[in-house]
Amino acid sequence: MRSNRLRTIALVVAIAAVVVLFVVSLGVGVRDIPVSHVVDALIHRDRSPSNPNLDEVNVLWDQRIPRGLLAVLVGAALAMSGAVIQAMTRNPLADPGILGVNSGAAFAIVIAISVFGIGSYWGYIWFALIGAAIAAVIVYLLANTGRAGATPVRLALSGVALAAFLGGVTQGMVLIDSAAFTTMRFWQAGSITNRGTGVVIGVGLFVLVGAVIALVVSRALNAVALGDDLAMALGVPLTRVRVLGVIAVTVMCGAATAAAGPIGFVGLMVPHVVRWIVGPDQRWILPFSLAGGAILLLCADLVGRVTLSDEEIPAGIITAFIGAPVLILLARRRTASEL
Repeated sequence: MRSNRLRTIALVVAIAAVVVLFVVSLGVGVRDIPVSHVVDALIHRDRSPSNPNLDEVNVLWDQRIPRGLLAVLVGAALAMSGAVIQAMTRNPLADPGILGVNSGAAFAIVIAISVFGIGSYWGYIWFALIGAAIAAVIVYLLANTGRAGATPVRLALSGVALAAFLGGVTQGMVLIDSAAFTTMRFWQAGSITNRGTGVVIGVGLFVLVGAVIALVVSRALNAVALGDDLAMALGVPLTRVRVLGVIAVTVMCGAATAAAGPIGFVGLMVPHVVRWIVGPDQRWILPFSLAGGAILLLCADLVGRVTLSDEEIPAGIITAFIGAPVLILLARRRTASEL
């Protein structure tokens, strides 16, 4: 699909699919709610004791609407971050974890639990953002040593090394602290349930900021994907683009990881699918990744709700089951792996 008109139509269809899936998610779950009741609750929001459907109204506004919105935000953030990282590192197998962002966020959350006794997801967000930012800065400083500067290979190697180190320290702290172990056990599964409206608003603000930054540098990322020498010949300020890209990924992934845990494969798989559909232009890849990530996580959440009769499977587990075989299939297609 190379025509801008076709791309625009496809993007509108993708956004419409996000809206449809979100509405469907409001009625589907362990307890199904009829469509007419969903529409009535959305329009009137009647919480008076005389309302015969009061329980359904409470479930919708207190649980399912925040859950659906968080699925959209987290999926969009992870997918868009993956697209930015793959363009910056020129590595189609890169994902947000390659810069150590997720590991930095997880380490900071363990510190918040063990040292400061914080138990709210709103509190986790701030620690996760700080941890993700510090990890990104350390990775960039490590990669920037030497004459070559922060090349894609140096960024990737520095990120993997830091992620391994922080992952080991985090696991050690979790095993020592029983409270941290209990909390991290559920958080690491990658769930978007019981987060509350405040968390959704907070994550939404950070994702909006990161998405805007990513879209601003999207044109420059097209040149970066061609190689450093050619990008500099075209007048692209590589250092500025990489710094802005790292900031965008840090803000989006830090907030998403704090709220939902380390959900895998979204940032790795969605950009592959998007490039197969729209081509290598980052100006189209980023908005399509935003919609594609939201679609994927909404679908994973819906599957997790209906797979078992009386229990729910966290969305992070579903994305792993979906992502592994789909990614193998896409990796075998040459057109899906090209940047």
